[in-house]
Amino acid sequence: MKHSRKNVERKAHAIPSIKFEQQQLTSFAGLVILQRFFAAIGFTASLARCFRHVRIGKVYGRATVFLQLIIHLLLGYRDLRESAYHRDDPMVKRVLGLKRLPDVATLSRMLKDADQKSVERLRRLLRRLVVDRLRELALSRITLDFDGSVQSTGRRAEGTAVGFNKKKKGARSYYPLFCTIAQTSQVLDFLHRSGNVHDSRGAGAFIAECIGLIREALPTAVIEVRTDSAFFSDELVTLLRGHRVEFTLSVPFERFTRLKGMIEARRRWRTFDVDRSFFERLWKPKSWEQAYRFVFIRTRAKKQRKGPVQLDLFVPYEYGYEFKVIITNKHVGVGTVLRFHEGRGAQEGIFGELKTHCAMGHVPVRRRLGNQMYLLAGLFAHNLVRELQMQTEKQSRSTTDNRAALWVFEQVDTVRKTLLQRAGRLTRPSGKLTLTISGGRKLKEKLLGMLDRLRPAA
Repeated sequence: MKHSRKNVERKAHAIPSIKFEQQQLTSFAGLVILQRFFAAIGFTASLARCFRHVRIGKVYGRATVFLQLIIHLLLGYRDLRESAYHRDDPMVKRVLGLKRLPDVATLSRMLKDADQKSVERLRRLLRRLVVDRLRELALSRITLDFDGSVQSTGRRAEGTAVGFNKKKKGARSYYPLFCTIAQTSQVLDFLHRSGNVHDSRGAGAFIAECIGLIREALPTAVIEVRTDSAFFSDELVTLLRGHRVEFTLSVPFERFTRLKGMIEARRRWRTFDVDRSFFERLWKPKSWEQAYRFVFIRTRAKKQRKGPVQLDLFVPYEYGYEFKVIITNKHVGVGTVLRFHEGRGAQEGIFGELKTHCAMGHVPVRRRLGNQMYLLAGLFAHNLVRELQMQTEKQSRSTTDNRAALWVFEQVDTVRKTLLQRAGRLTRPSGKLTLTISGGRKLKEKLLGMLDRLRPAA
C-alpha cells in the first residue's frame, strides 16, 4: 500500500517538556513472577534463617538487603551505586515488602559486615535448593563438573593475589573452584580461593564434599565426575574410585612422558569419525597401585600448527593431527566416553553467563567475606532463573551422551529483557490492586501461563 509523503513525514523540531510525577509506574512489571515464585519456594523465609544469628538493625534486616542485592543483579545492574536507578520502582519495593528501599550505603555496609556464619548458611541454602530439585527429578545419573574461574579486580581486596590470568595479566584476582550440575545447569557450590593457587588446591576435599552431599540426598543415583587435566592426580583418581564414582579426566602429557612414546609408536588407529581416530590401553604409571583405562584420541587438524621450530618436549606432535588422552573407569564404548567428556564444555557457558549477566567477575568491596556474599548473590540469581524455568516449563530432553541440560534454558539476560524489564502501572480500580502491563499477545500468554503454573505450589 502506497502512502503520500504528507501522511508519512511529520515535523519533529519541537522538544516536549518533561515532567515527573508519582504515578506508580514501574519499569520492571515482570517482577510479579518472582514475587509469586519466591512465595512458592519459601525463599524469603529461607533467607531470613540464614541471618537469624545477626542482630537486626534499626530499619532493615540483613535478609531483606541480601534479597535486594539478588534483585539488583537480576535486573541487570552490577555496581552497588546503580541501585539508585531502581530505588523508587514500586514493583521492586513490593517484591521486597518495603515502602522505602535501602540506599547504596546500606548495601555496602551489609557486604562490609559480612560474617563467616552468614556466608556458610547461604552456601547451604544454595546447595539445598539445587538438591531439592534433583530429588524431585529423581534422576538415575547425576553429573558433576569441576573447574575454576578467575575474578579479576583492580583494587587490593582482601585475599586477592596475582596469579595466572591470560586476559588481565598482572591483575589481582580470586580463583574460586565451582561445582555445577550438568542436568540442571546450576551451580551446586564453590570453594573460594586466592588468585595465585593451582587449580587443584583444596580440590580433593571439595570434590569429596560435593559427592557426599549428592550421595546422601540420592543414594541410588550413579554419580559422574568430569574435570580437565589440571585436576589429574593419583590421589583424585583414587578418591573417585573409593566413592564409587564414574569419571573421565583429561591427562596432562607433561606429567607422563611415556604417553608421548605410546602415541608416536602407534601405527594403527581405529576410526571414530571423519576427523578422529583412537586406541585405548589399560595402563598405570610406575608410582600408581592400580591400572586404569586410558583412551588416546587423534584429531585431524584443519591447518598446520604454528610455533617454534623446536618441538615441544612433552606433547606428541605430528603434522596434521592433535592429540589428547582421557582416563576413565566407565565401561562403555569410546564414542560414548568421548561425547560424555566433551560435554563438560557446557560449564564454560555457565561461567560466561555468570560473568556477563550475573556480575560474577565483579569485586565490589575490600573484604573477602563481603565479596563471597556478593558472589553468592550472583549464583542465587542464576540458579533461581533456572529453577523458575524448570517449574514453569516442560522438560525438553532426556539424558544424552554428553549430559546436556534436561531443559533448553533461556539465559538470564533473555528472561530479563523479555519478562522482567516490562513497563507497567499499579492502580486500584474499585479498591483492587491491579498491575497493567504494556505488552503483546505473546507476552500475555507466557506471563499468565507462568503465573498459573506457579499457583498450585504457592
